[in-house]
Amino acid sequence: MYLLISWALILTLLNNPIFGQSENIIVLTFDGTINPAAADYIQQGIKEAEKNNSECIIIKLNTPGGLLKSTRVIVSEFLESLVPVVVYVSPPGSQAASAGVFVTVAAHIAVMAPGTNIGAAHPVALEGQMDSIMIEKATNDAAAFIRTISEKRKRNIGWCEDAVRKSVSITETEAEKINVINFIASDMEDLLEKLNGMKVQTIRGEKIIQTKDAEIINLELNFIQKLLNILSDPNIAYILFMLGIYGLLFELYNPGAIFPGVIGGICIILAFYSFHTLPINYAGLALIVFAIILFILEIKIISHGILSIGGVISLVLGSLMLINDESALEAVSISIEVIVIIAILTLLFFLVAITLGIKAQKRKVTTGAEGIIGETGIAITNLEPEGEVKVHGEIWRAESIDGTIETGSRVVVDFLSELKLKVRKQKN
Repeated sequence: MYLLISWALILTLLNNPIFGQSENIIVLTFDGTINPAAADYIQQGIKEAEKNNSECIIIKLNTPGGLLKSTRVIVSEFLESLVPVVVYVSPPGSQAASAGVFVTVAAHIAVMAPGTNIGAAHPVALEGQMDSIMIEKATNDAAAFIRTISEKRKRNIGWCEDAVRKSVSITETEAEKINVINFIASDMEDLLEKLNGMKVQTIRGEKIIQTKDAEIINLELNFIQKLLNILSDPNIAYILFMLGIYGLLFELYNPGAIFPGVIGGICIILAFYSFHTLPINYAGLALIVFAIILFILEIKIISHGILSIGGVISLVLGSLMLINDESALEAVSISIEVIVIIAILTLLFFLVAITLGIKAQKRKVTTGAEGIIGETGIAITNLEPEGEVKVHGEIWRAESIDGTIETGSRVVVDFLSELKLKVRKQKN
């Protein structure tokens, strides 16, 4: 029995990450805007590294910046990580701009590849919406944030604050000289070689990184993270929202089409999911909805284009205001080109609808009482002057306004009065 218990204990220890696994390193690769997808991806990577008791986690980074909320989440993960975090700005030609500065300096070890740059972390006013007071508040907040990080990681506090206040940017060689990063590595092999034996202070205490013969585990973005990364693009969210509105309106004007309504519903749901990840200004969203209402009213009310013009103005203003201006460390906004294209397409969409509506109003009525006027039928009794006629397969009481009409003669309906047709004999 004692022997069996001993073997069970040995097997348990061998299956434990600390005892049973050789050294391993988790490697993430992120190229894009810092957004909720990036934060989720990095959180997942750190959890995986902690679970595997990895030597370190390496994040290969190339970013123009991103959202402050997501940046704070990532920095918090770095500061609380149980394993050493290495941010490697690579490959050559990459950048750690704006929000990328915060992420890079927050790592236990910051490394850059040749031909890369870092800096320009000043908060950006989107579409000129932020006034001077709001810009100053956002700048002071970001400066305090980066001071805290750089003090914690013993980096160049003065330069880090200048990156926020003055938007300064430097190359990898300059960054190494002034203690913004730890060192330069030409590639992954060079990076691993230089990391080997380095001492890092984590919240667990001192850790000596052993990269020699360590297993490299590449962790890719999963499907949900890739989808979230796409949906976190304000342009995609905006286009999905407008497509959803078009689909639902098409379904309303053509009941039973089904497909446009289904696609429109899916687009609207995805758009609102995307809006949830972005700093949305709901005043801008309300202006877009108001624009659609004006376009719909243009179809119902003859305004000689005034409602359409108001709709275009409301749509453009709402689109420009849609992304909140207080939550970005980089210009996360909707492209002006996309807004112009959507505005033109929306105007054309409703102009076509208005044109079809006017044509429909001018078209001769073919149903109901009005629809029978001008139609031809057959007298099924003599009209002297009253009798019965058959029009459209229906039997009607009729009165001749053209003298006596014999049975079997073709008649033309002139008008309808109190459910009695006034008819005359059709001339050959």
